[in-house]
Amino acid sequence: MTRARGFAFRVHATDGQARTGTLTTSHGDVPTPTFMPVGTQGSVKTLSPDEVASTGARIVLGNTYHLWLRPGTEVIRAMGALHGFTRWPHTMLTDSGGFQAYSLGQGAKEKKSLVAPSEDGFTFRSHLDGSKHHLSPEEAVRVQAAIGADIQMQLDICPPGESPRPVVESAVAQTTRWAKRALAVERPPQQALFGIVQGACFVDLRRAHAEELAALGGNEPDGGFDGLALGGFSVGESIERMHEALVDCAPALDPCRPRYLMGVGTPRDLLHAIDCGIDMFDCVLPTRNARNGQALTRTGKVVVKQARYRLDPLPIDPSCSCATCRGGYSRAYLRHLYLAGEILVLRLLSLHNLHLYGELVRGAREAIAAGKGAWSAYKRTWEASLSAGEKETGGAVATDPG
Repeated sequence: MTRARGFAFRVHATDGQARTGTLTTSHGDVPTPTFMPVGTQGSVKTLSPDEVASTGARIVLGNTYHLWLRPGTEVIRAMGALHGFTRWPHTMLTDSGGFQAYSLGQGAKEKKSLVAPSEDGFTFRSHLDGSKHHLSPEEAVRVQAAIGADIQMQLDICPPGESPRPVVESAVAQTTRWAKRALAVERPPQQALFGIVQGACFVDLRRAHAEELAALGGNEPDGGFDGLALGGFSVGESIERMHEALVDCAPALDPCRPRYLMGVGTPRDLLHAIDCGIDMFDCVLPTRNARNGQALTRTGKVVVKQARYRLDPLPIDPSCSCATCRGGYSRAYLRHLYLAGEILVLRLLSLHNLHLYGELVRGAREAIAAGKGAWSAYKRTWEASLSAGEKETGGAVATDPG
C-alpha cells in the first residue's frame, strides 16, 4: 500500500546526528524531537487533554491492546474514532498491541501462559475476562484502522533484551514477514504505518533489519512504511548496552523518515538518543513515577513523601514554569496530599513531570536549530545538572513500579 495521504516529515536543521523537523498529519504539525505522553486506555492518567497539551505535547500514544478489549472498536468508531472519543485534537499514535498481548497475557495467578505465539500472530486470553482473541499482522492493522489514530505500528516480535542471538535472529525474521503482511492490508488513506526494527543489542542485526524494512514497498511510488521505529530496547538489557547500540543503529534508520525510539526513557536517555538522531519518544516514566510520588527535575528527583519536605515551602523546582510550580504548590503541601491519598497530588506531579519532558525536547529543538555547537552545550548542561542531582539524591531516575 502507498504511504499515507497528508502525512509528511521534513528535517529543518541538523547538528551532528541530532536533527529537528516537523511531522505533519491530518491533525496538525508535530515539532521534532518530540515526546509522546502515554494514554494507555484513551487517557493520560489523571490529566485532561487540555492539561496534556499545556505541557507542550502535540502527539500522544494510545494502547491498541487495551482499547481493543475495552471499550472495543465498535464503541470507539461510533463515537467518532479515537480523536472524537477522547477529545484530543492533536496527532495520535497507536501501538500494535503485540507487546501487551504477550506480556499481559501471562497468567498472574497461574503458572501456565495465556498466550500462544505462532507464525500467524498471537492467540491470547484477555486479562479482563479470559475471553480468547487472535492478533495477526493483518488484524493489528484493521483494529488500529478502526480505532482511527493518525499513526499505527506494525505487529512485531519483541524478544527479551538479553536473549541469545538465535532467538533475536528469529524475531527479526518473523517481524520482517509480518511487516510485509501489514503493508499489504488496506487502511484509511490518511493513516500512516510505521515499521519496527528489532535486533536487541546486536548492532549488525539492527542495521540490516533497518535496511530491509526501509526497502519494503520499493516497487510502488511512495510505497512502504511512513516511518521506522526501534523496538525491543529497555526490555532487560543494561542502559549502557542500549546507549552503545543506539550510537550505531539509530543513524542507520532512513534519514528521510521519522525515527521513533519506543518505550524509552529517562531524561538522560532522551538526550543521548536525540544526539544519535532519534525524533520521537514515548515512555510511561514521567506519569507513572508521578503517581508514585516522584517529581523529576533537572537536578534530580524529589520524592514528596520524604519527611524532609514536611515544612518545605518551596515548589518542586523554583525555576520551573509548569502550572504546579508556577501555582506555588509547596513541597510540604504535596507531601501532605500524597500521604493523605488525595488525587490532586497525582495530577500536579504528572503535570510537572510531563512539562519537564516537554521543556527538554523544546530546548533540544531550539539548540539544534541554532547550530554553532548550541546542541552540544545544551546536552552537556543538562547532563551535568542530572549528574549533580544524582549524587545528591543517591541515584539516577528510574521507573517506579506501580
